[in-house]
Amino acid sequence: MNQTAGYIGRRTLKSFKHILDLFAFNYRIFKLIFKRQKTGRVLIRRVILEQVYFTAVQALPLIIPVALILGSMLIIQFSRVSNQYDIGKTMVLLIIRELGPGITALLVILRSATSIAIETGYMKVFHEIDTIEMAGIDPIRMICLPRLIGITTAIICLFIIFDLVSILGGYTVIWIFTYINLGDFLGQMGKAIIPTDIIVGMVKALCFGIIITVTCLYRGFNVKKNITGLPLATSKAAIECFFYCLIINVVISIVFYM
Repeated sequence: MNQTAGYIGRRTLKSFKHILDLFAFNYRIFKLIFKRQKTGRVLIRRVILEQVYFTAVQALPLIIPVALILGSMLIIQFSRVSNQYDIGKTMVLLIIRELGPGITALLVILRSATSIAIETGYMKVFHEIDTIEMAGIDPIRMICLPRLIGITTAIICLFIIFDLVSILGGYTVIWIFTYINLGDFLGQMGKAIIPTDIIVGMVKALCFGIIITVTCLYRGFNVKKNITGLPLATSKAAIECFFYCLIINVVISIVFYM
């Protein structure tokens, strides 16, 4: 019994320390946003644009079909019980408030976030980060800052695209390929959406971008001097990102809607 209690206590303290380390790492990155330095601006802008292109633009062939399928499926299902549910409010609740930010974050985790952990892990193993530090360059500024800005911006853009494609694209698909009578669907959507829904979705996307980037970078930077630690660090980063996003999603929903 004492051994079990001791194990639980040690795991709790270790988890708490890990959370504090993530906050400290996040604070180090955020401090650099407000420090204007003349050197390296062009390189940082280029890395930000490359990250946005990789995370957002190249993910569109994946995001758009998923959004179309999900939007069409939900519209079809709820059109059958339209006498029981307000389809406009239901779509706002599911797509804009919950599924839009969540699925966008999940796809970014699976596609882009794990690649960041692998990339920084390789840089750690092959001493590229040490080389950057020896050159007098802050690796946090050159590696972490542009990726934080790029991925967060990309997730916000993907969230907006996902919502628009799910609702407008799904409605268009149903209108073209089926005979389902949706009535004044777009009018119901317009009446159901309130500014709080847009704000909540954007806040979730912003928080998800920060959480995903910081967690993956932290795991990559903490890879030991052995390449065999990369798969473990990558899988831990993905699982942590998903878990933290779930928690933040619930907390934000409670704060705004309870």
